[in-house]
Amino acid sequence: MMIVTTRRLAAAAALVLAVNPASACVKLQGELQQGGLVWGQVAPGSRVSLDGDSLDVLADGTFIAGFGRNADTAAVLQVEGAATCRQTLSVASREYNIQRVEGVPQQTVTPPPELLARIARERALVNAAKNRRIERPDLLGQALAGFHWPVQGRISGVYGSQRVYNGTPGNPHYGLDVAVPTGTIVRAPAAGIVTLAEPDLFYSGGTIILDHGYRLSSSFLHLSKVRVAVGDEVPAGAIIGEVGATGRATGPHLDWRMSWRSERIDPQFLVPELPMSQP
Repeated sequence: MMIVTTRRLAAAAALVLAVNPASACVKLQGELQQGGLVWGQVAPGSRVSLDGDSLDVLADGTFIAGFGRNADTAAVLQVEGAATCRQTLSVASREYNIQRVEGVPQQTVTPPPELLARIARERALVNAAKNRRIERPDLLGQALAGFHWPVQGRISGVYGSQRVYNGTPGNPHYGLDVAVPTGTIVRAPAAGIVTLAEPDLFYSGGTIILDHGYRLSSSFLHLSKVRVAVGDEVPAGAIIGEVGATGRATGPHLDWRMSWRSERIDPQFLVPELPMSQP
């Protein structure tokens, strides 16, 4: 098996977006780049849209928006209400680590037909969990105040990377992998409500989805133990599971992913720098 790295991840993790110009429609916080999450505040009762799609606006005027791995580099933010304005946002592009892997047995790349029904059933479970609408301003407020690392250890995989197997591109990696031993405690990075708690999914093994409100969610994959149940409300720092190597994993690690609506966002933008992390 031969692996050739063709590109490196160029964008470093950060916590706060560069200061908006004075003429900005709304002052935003977060990361205005591919994989980033941003949030801002408008006058209560305002309507906010991004590229024509309505955003959730909380009673205090807070709103959030996320940008996927391959988001366009320009997006239009529209505010209507007491103060109406329109702004074109410049979304920074990123380069991702692309690896070409040759000589991989095809049965490890493409699942056998007898498993396709199971995979489709599990995908529907995950999608239903992420699409639940939990209108909890208190949860979202706690999340935007700051996320914590669910585990600490060596970073072994980054958001946006992708492998090309035998010339066929695989799905991009949307998570942040932290390599730690099996049994390491996993803690909630922010308060939330458990919308999925499955011990054995085909691809992700032991899997938890934690909703932070308004369809902002964290997913935790390859767990050896799931220590919460659907419907549990947990505070930041609560024990939710244990690291493992279940599903399609080659070794023990936590794969932490985040989503806003249908967009996959990069968790590393939302946490402080991890001193012990390594590329």
